[in-house]
Amino acid sequence: MLIPNSFKAAVLEEPGKPLRIIENIKIPKLEKGQILVKIAYSGVCHSQLMEVRGLRGPDIWTPHLLGHEGTGTVVTIGKGVSKVKVGQKVVLGWIKGSGLDSGGAVFIGPNNEKINAGAVTTFSDYSIVSENRVVPLPIGTPLKYGVLYGCALPTGAGIVLNSIQPKKNDSLLVFGLGGIGLSALMAAKGLGMEDIIAVDIEQDKLKLAVDLGAKAVINGKSQNVYQEIMKLTNNSGVDFAIEASGIAESIETAFSLIKRSGRCIFASHPKHGDKVCIDPFELISGKSLEGSWGGDSKPDRDIEILGSFYRKGMFELDKIISKPYSLEQINIALNDLEARKITRALIEIDPEQE
Repeated sequence: MLIPNSFKAAVLEEPGKPLRIIENIKIPKLEKGQILVKIAYSGVCHSQLMEVRGLRGPDIWTPHLLGHEGTGTVVTIGKGVSKVKVGQKVVLGWIKGSGLDSGGAVFIGPNNEKINAGAVTTFSDYSIVSENRVVPLPIGTPLKYGVLYGCALPTGAGIVLNSIQPKKNDSLLVFGLGGIGLSALMAAKGLGMEDIIAVDIEQDKLKLAVDLGAKAVINGKSQNVYQEIMKLTNNSGVDFAIEASGIAESIETAFSLIKRSGRCIFASHPKHGDKVCIDPFELISGKSLEGSWGGDSKPDRDIEILGSFYRKGMFELDKIISKPYSLEQINIALNDLEARKITRALIEIDPEQE
């Protein structure tokens, strides 16, 4: 495969400002443990949106690249890499897996400016990635849908499969129906759960939740979430709540709706400085509030499991992916995600790799 001398990327130059498309970024010689990947597709999630908007706190690394879920083809590998081969289709994700941890890369832009990058970035046509952030694409999954294995599925489905491991008769509340929330819903339904309640403020997403197996849905904009769920559960609350809206107040509400023996797990990123306020008596009475780091997933194990679920028809990944955007439309995709017009933005960079 041809190894290019340079590449094009969407660069964050300053938090709070749009990303800038920069061409002719030089590709350096690979260090030990690094992999050069030709990107096919990238996902866009709220975590990246918040970073662009400056809601994750101070950013000392600008200018830098972004994107932490994608798919592509291995172009070449650095010394010590044994996990993947040249020409292999791969998933790129932020959760550390097996393999060498080479850290981030530093690039030189067209004006000899330094451009930083983390161990994985995907808002570009090529990317240098650490070996431990790459996993072979599961057989049977198109590259287009494989981007979800980089973040949304291992986090959302991972909370269900790895963290709470519910029984079929348990009740589950899913709060926020983006990629993570919908992934959790599909995993719960795949395990045979029937008593699933979904909450969002967008009617289209609530309709999708019903299609994917939710028993009941609640519109948080027009309905009182607490009162409605108490009605549905005969004032007992739910066994488990997964909060994925990224709003501190929603974490509080989800926590208030679990039983005294229940668990509330959040995988969202409220903006920097936000606080969660809960009654400590509820904690000593048996409730649990936990944050999740990637659904406790081990990518090398779990992505293949998730791929088998897709092959069996348990995951309808096409329903999570929204309309495609080009790399040059990355700021439009971010705006649409912020305006809640889409569920999961898909950046088409080189779809011909499919």
